[in-house]
Amino acid sequence: MDRYGRFQLGVALALGLIAATVVGSRAVVRVKSEDQTIGVTGSAKRRIRSDQVVWSATISYKGDTMQGAYKALAGATPKVVEYLKHKGIKPGEIVVDSITTKAMHTHDKEGRELEETITGYTMSQVVEVRSGDVDLVTSVSREATELINQGIMIDSSAPEYHYTKLGELKILMLRDAAKDTRVRAEQIAQATGAKLGPLRSARMGGMQINPADSTETSSEGNNDTASLDKDVIAVVTSNFQLE
Repeated sequence: MDRYGRFQLGVALALGLIAATVVGSRAVVRVKSEDQTIGVTGSAKRRIRSDQVVWSATISYKGDTMQGAYKALAGATPKVVEYLKHKGIKPGEIVVDSITTKAMHTHDKEGRELEETITGYTMSQVVEVRSGDVDLVTSVSREATELINQGIMIDSSAPEYHYTKLGELKILMLRDAAKDTRVRAEQIAQATGAKLGPLRSARMGGMQINPADSTETSSEGNNDTASLDKDVIAVVTSNFQLE
């Protein structure tokens, strides 16, 4: 190729870069003129709805003695379990963790805990629910504090939302993101009058699982568990030979 031809190819490649930017804001295109390769970053995005929820509530009681704290806790935990069953949660979805005990101590004037002096005990027990009935458990998590009116000391945590078919979805989305890189590379090749050659290399980026409509990204990937509806974004960077 003579000097004029190389000049035309350089101009066409520059125009291709502009065209790729217009085609999609998520595409990052790199052209290495020295070895005639095109590096393209493509993506695929899907909206999913979580199909599993994990929710827990902590029941805690204080007492001057371990026996007193345990008696209060032992009377309250079965009531919480029955409450959950009454709300429609299946017994197999309820897990009651072991009891944890913590001694309470007095403090000095500087606020430091005095280990040698015990003033009482706190006993706690976590009741956890894992279910595919996302809407039901979400509703129960909001209503569970009504147990306080029954004299039960309960602290309801925020539900965690998961998608159990994420492994299968990742494979499909990485495939779509890889296809996206080839489409973008072909557009550049057409703009330059060149021919797109074989794939030289491909690398996938971190999977982004964000709350719906969020654009947050990280190199390691995100894994949101606070939102019921999520956006999953897959990114692939491919390098093609330009002939």
